[in-house]
Amino acid sequence: MKKTIVLALCTLSLASCKKYTDINQNPNLPTDVPARVLLPNTTIGLGFTNANELGRVSSILVQYNAGITNSALTYDSYNYDGSFNNQWDFEIYSGIVNNLKIIIKNNESTNPAYSGIAKIELAYIISMATDLWGDVPYSQAGLGLEIPQPRYDKQEDIYQGNTTLGITGLFDLVKAGVADLNKSSVLVPGADDLVYGGDLSKWKRAANSLLLKFAITVSNVNKPLATSTVTAVLASVDGLIDDGKFDFAVPFSTALNNQNPMYVQDISGSFKNNEMLSSRLLTLSRSVNDTVRLAKFYTKPGGKFTAYENGASVAAPTLATRSIYNTYVVGATGEAPVRLLTAFQTKFNLAEAALTLGTAGDANVLYQAGITASMTKAGMTAAEISTYFTSNSNTVTLTGSTQDKLKQIITQKYLSWVGNGFEAYNDYRRTGFPVLALALNVTGGDNPSVIPKRLPYTTNEANGNPNQPKPRPKTDQKVWWGL
Repeated sequence: MKKTIVLALCTLSLASCKKYTDINQNPNLPTDVPARVLLPNTTIGLGFTNANELGRVSSILVQYNAGITNSALTYDSYNYDGSFNNQWDFEIYSGIVNNLKIIIKNNESTNPAYSGIAKIELAYIISMATDLWGDVPYSQAGLGLEIPQPRYDKQEDIYQGNTTLGITGLFDLVKAGVADLNKSSVLVPGADDLVYGGDLSKWKRAANSLLLKFAITVSNVNKPLATSTVTAVLASVDGLIDDGKFDFAVPFSTALNNQNPMYVQDISGSFKNNEMLSSRLLTLSRSVNDTVRLAKFYTKPGGKFTAYENGASVAAPTLATRSIYNTYVVGATGEAPVRLLTAFQTKFNLAEAALTLGTAGDANVLYQAGITASMTKAGMTAAEISTYFTSNSNTVTLTGSTQDKLKQIITQKYLSWVGNGFEAYNDYRRTGFPVLALALNVTGGDNPSVIPKRLPYTTNEANGNPNQPKPRPKTDQKVWWGL
């Protein structure tokens, strides 16, 4: 892994981020690029990485979309060997991790407003990497020639920390970021903070919602940590993302090379028309009478949804009739944001915590608040939401055993997360909900009888870093926190 500094925003294309300059190849390039230059790039990088190929594969694995051709069809076959080199090399590590570590190193002492934001962003991107691959470089990553072949830290150490190995856990990293935000800072972000415009109070809300997300993620394997974290977050004077106006949503625009990557994938890019609405998501949405919200997420050519079966061998519907991402997900011409942390997610997470961990709050009230927040964010009117609640009381009311109620919460959370398959993939792997069947005609991958529980390590990294675990974990092997 080489230490790089991004000097321009990544070109949003399926070829991934290309505008990088290697400081090891150019000794004249300064290594003290100002934080105000790096921060917009790392922020856009978070949204891009979440929504580009890693988002595409996740959205197909959880059956929001069905692959039709090219990489999307390959993802429905579970055959991923040789994939995601660009995502690992350029998007996660060179594009984001390295630059966040530069911000932290150069600003902790004098400009902690910047290092605080960088620590929160670093926690998010490392959580993405470890959630998808398991053990990954973290504590030694982004150190350039100091450690060109970083150690792979165990996933449990990445989350929980390991003092013997000098690993700061992600929970503590976020807390350290908040501590930085509370310090006096010579320089503070403004317009270079693309999400919150320099409002550090909103970053503290995002940090608490991120801690809540982490707590729910590890709740199967470390219930005491999860419970104490939720309790602390609820008691925090900094609050959470409890309203859509506080969402951590990475902005994109209509400008060429700065459009939402899902828009580029499916509508404007060189490899468009590779996926469409999965018939399985359509069936689930219809089963709970939730097609008004679905129509905010997917188009209805000719006034009706047209979907495709995951792994189908029959010809896909004609292009003009396919239901594809609608404006909520991609915007009219690519201007929709990529939503990373949201109010509806926070409310569903609090509902799950109240149900399974016994933390404060009424699980049913929080569950209904999550549904309302999602429908509101999607663009449903108050009247449409009221009608849905009145007509579908069984769906919007938690009933049955704890497991039955958990299924309801995760199913509604799943229906809300269209546009962020990564989050839905995490929830599926740790709860088993929603219940998903195998794609049809799967013959490839490590185990065609199991929906992959992780991604295989990338080949470029295998060739360049002898610390990559060998043999690599198979895709049917769960990650530490999964089922």
